[in-house]
Amino acid sequence: MSGIRIEALTGARLQAHLPDVARLRIEVFRDFPYLYDGDLDYEARYIASFAASANALVVAAFDGKDVVGASTAAPLATQMDEVKAPFRLRGDDLSRLFYFGESVLRASYRGHGIGVRFFEEREAHARRCGASVAAFCAVVRGADHPARPKDYVPLDAFWGKRGFAPVAGLTCHISWKELGEADETPKAMQFWTKRLQ
Repeated sequence: MSGIRIEALTGARLQAHLPDVARLRIEVFRDFPYLYDGDLDYEARYIASFAASANALVVAAFDGKDVVGASTAAPLATQMDEVKAPFRLRGDDLSRLFYFGESVLRASYRGHGIGVRFFEEREAHARRCGASVAAFCAVVRGADHPARPKDYVPLDAFWGKRGFAPVAGLTCHISWKELGEADETPKAMQFWTKRLQ
């Protein structure tokens, strides 16, 4: 897609675009399968906290001055306990693991290689930081979920082409407020991993 610029955001430039990334997370995660009923104040705090982690990376896709996509990565050891605990229980060395927090991209920009670039940039950064494994988690939704669109295509094949695979039994629960819910509830999440070295 011509005119799209991919940029690693750090320092003052990252701080200037945190509100854009927060708004984009709310917009994209509102759709199935996350059905996230987001709050801008919470999102701004979350992404600022993530970006403050040592060796954290936020990669953004720009169309002109507009942020149309964003992707995050940071050492797993710097993440919340819900994400770290399953790896710690397995006896994994957390210092060798990198966590890919999310990739969000406006629907009209998908299918043009931006998502591939997000993975490439994050993997290169993780390797530079000495990580040997990259991991992310994705929400688990049944094929019969009432909010599942008829034309919904899971990202499993895309992730598989990037070299990631789900790890049987490696799961966690993360809470958020879903559309139609009064309060946050825990959602089952499946981890996918890839060896980097």
